[in-house]
Amino acid sequence: MNSFEIGQKLTAVTMGIDAFERSQPAEGSLLGGEGLVPIYLGKGIVDPVSYSDRESIKADLVSLDTATAALPAGPRKVFLEGMLKSLRVAVKMLSGASPSFEEKVTDLVGAPAGREDAALIEDARAKVDALLTKSGFVNGSLGERVSAWEDARAIPTEKIETVFRELMADAKARTDKLIFDTGDYDMVLNPVRGMFYTARCSFDQGKMDLNYDLSFTRAALKHLVCHEVYPGHSTQLLSTKKAVDEGRAPADALLITTDAITGCVQEGIGDQGAHLIDFIEDDDDEIHVELRRVRSAAQTSAAWMLMVEGVPREDVANYLRDTAMGQEAWVQGRLRMAAHPFRGPFISSYWAGNEAVRRVRERVTKDQWPTFLDALYSNANSPQSLEMFPQTVIEKASA
Repeated sequence: MNSFEIGQKLTAVTMGIDAFERSQPAEGSLLGGEGLVPIYLGKGIVDPVSYSDRESIKADLVSLDTATAALPAGPRKVFLEGMLKSLRVAVKMLSGASPSFEEKVTDLVGAPAGREDAALIEDARAKVDALLTKSGFVNGSLGERVSAWEDARAIPTEKIETVFRELMADAKARTDKLIFDTGDYDMVLNPVRGMFYTARCSFDQGKMDLNYDLSFTRAALKHLVCHEVYPGHSTQLLSTKKAVDEGRAPADALLITTDAITGCVQEGIGDQGAHLIDFIEDDDDEIHVELRRVRSAAQTSAAWMLMVEGVPREDVANYLRDTAMGQEAWVQGRLRMAAHPFRGPFISSYWAGNEAVRRVRERVTKDQWPTFLDALYSNANSPQSLEMFPQTVIEKASA
C-alpha cells in the first residue's frame, strides 16, 4: 500500500474503533460511552470498519504496521508509526489493561515523560513578574499580583458575550486573511459550569463552551477564541476537510481530533493561535502569553506528581495554586482531568503541542511559511513529524 492507501485504511480502522466503543455500555467504559474521535467530518468519505471484537481491531493494526514499515523514511512514516503505536495503547486500555501513566504520556499522547523543567517554569514566572511591574502591579507576592491583574482586567459576566463577538470577528478576519478562508462558519458562546475544562470546541453544535466558574480577562478570552475557533480547532477541522476533499491530503487528516497522538499538534495549533494570526496586541496579551506558559508547563508537572510520584492531591493542588497561580476552579479542573484513567495523560498535550508548534513556527522563513501552513492545516501530524520541518508529511496522492 502507498501512503494514501494506508491513510484510507487507517481512517476506516480508527473510525471502526470509535463506532465499536460508542456501542459499548457507558457504565464502566473509560470513554463513558463516547467514541475515540470526538469530531469527525469524514462521513460519506471514509466509512468505519465494522468490528464485533477488539481482536479484529488489533489484527488490522498489525496489518497497518506492516504496510507502514515498507514506506520510505520521512515525516509521513514517522507520523503513521506514532499514530499506530498510539492506537495500540488506546485499544489496550479499552480492552481492560492498565498501562503506566508514563506509557500513556509517551505512546498514547506522544509527549515527553516526566515533570517539565522547573527552571523553565521559573523563567516564565520571572517574565510575568517583569511584565506585571511594567503594567503597574507591584504590590504583594507574584501570586497576589497575578490575582490583582486578573481582577482588574476581568470582563464583567454580563459583557462576556459582547467581548466574545468582538474577538471572534477580529480573529476570523485575521484567520481568513493569513491562514484559511473559513467562509460563513461561526460559533456561538455557550456558558457552562462545573466542568474540568476552561473552554471546549463543540464544533458539531456550532458552540464554544466556556466555563463560567472562571473569570476571564480580554487576553484570556482572546486566547480561547483563537484556540477553539479561529485559527484553532474549528479552522483546522475545516481546512483538513477541504484538503481531503480536494485530494491534497490523505484521509487520515480527518482524524485530527482523535484521542491519540494527533492531539498534541491540535492543541499546539490552538495554543499558538494568537501568534499564528499576529493577534498579540498589548501588554495584557504579553502577560497572558507568559502566564499561560507557566500554567501549561505546571499542569504537566502536576499531573506527573499526582499520577506517577504519588504526591498527595492537596499538595499538588497547592503546587498549582502557588506556582501556576491559577484560579481555584482551574486548579480543581486540572486535578480532575489528571486523574481520569483515559484522558488524564492528555493534560501533557497542551505544553508538548505548544512547544512543538512554537519551535517550528519560530524558525520558519518567509519563503517556507506557505509550506508550513499547508503541513499544519491540511494534514495530520505528531510532534515528532512536525519537528522534522522543512521535511513535512505532505505527499502527493500518487505517492
